[in-house]
Amino acid sequence: MAKRVLFVGAGPGGLMTANRLAKMLPQEIRSGELEIVVLSDTPRHFYQPGLLYVALDLALPDGFERPQNRLKVPGVELVVDPAVRIMANERAVVCKSGRRVEYDYLVIATGSVPDLDAIPGFREGAHSFYTLPEALKLRKAIQSFDSGRLLMIIGVPHKCPVAPLEFMFMLDDALRKSGKRNQVELMYTYPIARLHSLEPVSNWAEKEFAERNIIGETFFNPESIDPVKRLVYTLEGEEVPYDLLVAIPPHTGAKIVKDSGLGDNEGWLPTDRSSLKVIGQDRIYALGDATNLPISKAGSTAHYQSGVVAANLAHELRGEPASVPYDGKVFCFIEAGLEEATHITFDYNHPPQPSDPSGMTHWFKLAFNEMYWLSLRGLI
Repeated sequence: MAKRVLFVGAGPGGLMTANRLAKMLPQEIRSGELEIVVLSDTPRHFYQPGLLYVALDLALPDGFERPQNRLKVPGVELVVDPAVRIMANERAVVCKSGRRVEYDYLVIATGSVPDLDAIPGFREGAHSFYTLPEALKLRKAIQSFDSGRLLMIIGVPHKCPVAPLEFMFMLDDALRKSGKRNQVELMYTYPIARLHSLEPVSNWAEKEFAERNIIGETFFNPESIDPVKRLVYTLEGEEVPYDLLVAIPPHTGAKIVKDSGLGDNEGWLPTDRSSLKVIGQDRIYALGDATNLPISKAGSTAHYQSGVVAANLAHELRGEPASVPYDGKVFCFIEAGLEEATHITFDYNHPPQPSDPSGMTHWFKLAFNEMYWLSLRGLI
């Protein structure tokens, strides 16, 4: 009887890992010894970092979307039927349609979900770019914004942790090019004692803010938003006015993780930092945003983890020990304007060190936006 590896989630982590595993074990698939099945909640795949460019009117959404079934390699079966419950004791997943899919090994790549209701008044008073409808709404608001204070508030945790900084730098550059910068006050806030959770990134951003006249305020934890008075109330007791509010919603784990009793109160999966197995579950791996690991929730995190999970699954399916460790590696581009970017790379033991922004790095970033589709297929 064939062994089945089941993937819940067809985002970058799930689909990339499934494709890599299929490339590692083609003989087992051809002989009928192995089945690789991916459960997706949508027939379309959207490149989420593209939402930043959509919000700033630098790209159209269509360029960041592809059909899921065109992104899988031979040997991978894609099933568009949202998973609603994981029954770990029975090694089975139940889908929305009622379908029950059994597995020998399970990979949970359910990502993270922006919670637009975590802060009262968010939906009525704030703009964001973490979903396509929100990004399109923000694009329209920016197009008609000529003067006043643009305030950014940030909830944590959230995926792509450098995206709020990118937004401020790119908008600053766009306003300067349009001649509106002198009429707009840019104010960025962060919940802890620095401008970013990673201290080297915070130090770099602080210097850039000073040069660009961007106001940075720390220990700023939004409690509620009054969309009529255009005020943000904070846990620290402040009342901060705004003319245009850009807010990064805090994220939670997927509902299926909570409903299945596998995650913590916020829906994050307790994950071994080296093996990437769900703690207490020898046949379940987790990767990407779904884990509780103390690293960035970013596409590159899932990219590096996918190689580890695919290799260890291949070992286990051949009766060998799962011996490939994950070292916490993450790589992120950071747009520093419309024509310059920097990058950071780090792992569990080595902190990031942002390089000086350059035009070449910016073009590398744009090139990767296109190469992403190749990476999904396990080609890079």
